[in-house]
Amino acid sequence: MKVVVITKYGAPEVLKLQEYPIPEISGDEVLIEVKSAGLNRSDVLQREGNYPTPADVATEIPGLEVSGIIVKCGPNVVDFAVGDRVCALLAGGGYSEYVSVREGQCLPIPADLGFAEAASLPETIFTVWSNVFQRGNLQPGETLLLHGGNSGIGITGIQIAKALGSKVIVTVGSDEKGQKCLELGADSYINYRTQNFETELQNEGIDVILDMIGGDYLSKNINILNPEGRLIHINAVDGSRVDLDIWKVMTKRLTITGSTLRSRTYEFKKKLAKEIQKNVWPLIESKRFRPVIFKTFAFSEAAEAHRLLEDGSHTGKIILVR
Repeated sequence: MKVVVITKYGAPEVLKLQEYPIPEISGDEVLIEVKSAGLNRSDVLQREGNYPTPADVATEIPGLEVSGIIVKCGPNVVDFAVGDRVCALLAGGGYSEYVSVREGQCLPIPADLGFAEAASLPETIFTVWSNVFQRGNLQPGETLLLHGGNSGIGITGIQIAKALGSKVIVTVGSDEKGQKCLELGADSYINYRTQNFETELQNEGIDVILDMIGGDYLSKNINILNPEGRLIHINAVDGSRVDLDIWKVMTKRLTITGSTLRSRTYEFKKKLAKEIQKNVWPLIESKRFRPVIFKTFAFSEAAEAHRLLEDGSHTGKIILVR
């Protein structure tokens, strides 16, 4: 099979097509013929050598989410069959013609979605549901602030939170991106290049914040959170070493937490997939949530796709397709 390989750590041009053996499967694993693979910021970090993969995952093949058709099932598979259309969350290796994955990390593709749309779902939905709704316990009527509203995480968080009855505010880098977020259901946006989100939202009453920035955003987030507010970190692109005013955390009774998804156990991911199928899949099937694809590329154009991802000018997901 053909795979996209990180030939060495560096710029996008280190991504090259190579021949690899098709994976063997056993137990409760399925073999998926990949039709599309989603791109994520962690793929860029992996390409640069800054995102270690689990010990049992090939470090040279990026890709955390795919869609395709099951072509082979292990002897212990019970929920899927050969021929099923699925999307899957991976720990790596998605830029491939075939991938093997345990069945608990797969979800059936909703009937009206194509493969490119389906490949955009797993990483962002697993992340949003785990962090905003499990760890953050966002409730109907509460207000959610999403930093990076135009990202894959952002467009997913906007739609799910709105569909489940919450108010959503986003930060973005341009008014154009902000308008696109409004079209997806966001109630308002802050252009962080021209506005100070702390000042703008001081009296807004924020209950939950999903933050991927870190750095000096920490103190600003704490200042605008309501009492009993929840701050969830999923990245720290502006720095992980920060000053924390513990007194404010105590007096406002705040919860500050965070998580990474890739290293979580199979049992956690399997349970999370079941929750997502129960709570989010009906939103997709009823058209209350829709995948947003910015652009697709052939697998042979992975380097160009990475350049666009790093450019940051897009709103929505970038997908590799066959």
